[in-house]
Amino acid sequence: MASLSVKPGQRFTLPDWQNNSLLISADAEQQRFNSHQVRQEGRALRNETGNQARWDEHNSRTHLKDRIVNVDRWRETLARCITEIDAEIDALTKVKEAAENAIQAKNLCLDVAIECLTFRESRRDIDVVRDPVEEELHKEVKVIEKTKKELQQRVDDAFKQLCLLKEARQQLSCDHRHKVEALELDRQCVSFNPTSGNISFKVNPTRIPDGTTALLEWEQNSQYNKDHADAELRASVDLRGAITLCIAQTNNELDAQRIATEFALRKRMRDMEGALSELRWQEQNTLQEIAEVEEEIRQLEEDIRKRTLDLKVAHTRLETRTYRPHKELCRDQAQFGLTDEVQQLEETIRALQQKRTETQDALDALYRQLHRIRTDIGYKTNSLQLDNKCMDTRKKLVVPVEKFDPEVDAVSRTRNLPRNEQLELA
Repeated sequence: MASLSVKPGQRFTLPDWQNNSLLISADAEQQRFNSHQVRQEGRALRNETGNQARWDEHNSRTHLKDRIVNVDRWRETLARCITEIDAEIDALTKVKEAAENAIQAKNLCLDVAIECLTFRESRRDIDVVRDPVEEELHKEVKVIEKTKKELQQRVDDAFKQLCLLKEARQQLSCDHRHKVEALELDRQCVSFNPTSGNISFKVNPTRIPDGTTALLEWEQNSQYNKDHADAELRASVDLRGAITLCIAQTNNELDAQRIATEFALRKRMRDMEGALSELRWQEQNTLQEIAEVEEEIRQLEEDIRKRTLDLKVAHTRLETRTYRPHKELCRDQAQFGLTDEVQQLEETIRALQQKRTETQDALDALYRQLHRIRTDIGYKTNSLQLDNKCMDTRKKLVVPVEKFDPEVDAVSRTRNLPRNEQLELA
């Protein structure tokens, strides 16, 4: 007879078995229902979060693109301002150099005017006069110094304006460089996507970095830089116009003074030539008069000699007649006639000697006057030569220096003038 190896367990009734099956089925139905609910909620959440994420990413990408457009517009504006400032810096630099060249040209004009004054200091005696030429030369020196001072002030203003332009350009360049860097970073941000290889979690990415500015402050800063640059551009353009006008005005003023000086110099030279002609005419006439006076003196001396011989004859006759004997020694008509002749001859000789003395005095006066005339001719000839030297020196103002070969270079300060450009009165 067979036996059981395991002791039988508790025995359940059929209803228990049926209830257990029903319970398992009910639990399975409930779990499936719960699971379905969870699945539906998960699907809804996935759809909702997916849509929200896509929308947020789209919104962020749109904001980034808008920001890129805005920053790029400012970048172009700043780049355009930088280009304009660079062009204005070049233009103002050229005008400044033109003003400096004008000052350099004024140095030549000043040297010429001073050289002319130095030449005219060599005039002698009565010719050392403060004539219109000297007054015009002194005026010319004052005008040149005044124009140099005005031009130097303009050069200083241009230098200061160039510093302001470069400062404004530095601000624009810095702002432009920052915007280029920001554009590069924002474009890099736009290029990121979930498949990018350089994405990762960051520590506290939502923090606000130090130095962060508000959008209004950012735009105001760029606007200020642009407005400041525009203001400096306008100031530079106005200054360029003022410098150009100043150069033209100083050139015109100095040209007018140069013309007035040279007009006075030419007039003075004509007057000097007229005075020399008059003096030479006086010299010729004086020489002629001297010759005539000398001839008259010779005639007077000849007459004195003849009258002296006549007087000797009369004296001899009177002395000889004193040896008449006895009663023959009488005062006859011959005696009276000889006595009268002696007295008349002595009076005549005295008159001729007096006239010879007067004529000699006149001759001496003529020689003194001739010396004075010739001395004055020497003075005026010297003055005319000096004025000719002035005119020759003033050719430097209108003739290229390399073509100018002065006759005399009496002032050392004009010996080493630049010979590399056309020098004209400016």
